[in-house]
Amino acid sequence: QVQLGESGGGLVQTGGSLRRSCAASERTLGMGWFRQAPGKEREFVATISWSGGSTAYADSVKGRFTISRDNVRNTMYLPMNSLKPEDTAVYFCAASRHVNLGGPYDYWGQGTQVTVSS
Repeated sequence: QVQLGESGGGLVQTGGSLRRSCAASERTLGMGWFRQAPGKEREFVATISWSGGSTAYADSVKGRFTISRDNVRNTMYLPMNSLKPEDTAVYFCAASRHVNLGGPYDYWGQGTQVTVSS
């Protein structure tokens, strides 16, 4: 069972930055980020292939968030810049054992709150 440990959430003002990290206990293929705001369904944020050569983003975060990974450390990153109040949500990382890009995902992190104040 792959364990995903998240870090890097918190409170930031509008226009500020945070960097999310997701460390996997062992090698995985595709990885991704999702978020869930209060009263809303979980939504896709970004995904990355094992090599890092393929990525995809939700339109709402393009140009502001950048997904990357370090396979030596089995860790995925999500620097988030120019944050907006509408980015406020619990952010989850996810990983797949069998799919290289996109879902479905087999493993999920515990989720970490990101709050952007106006």
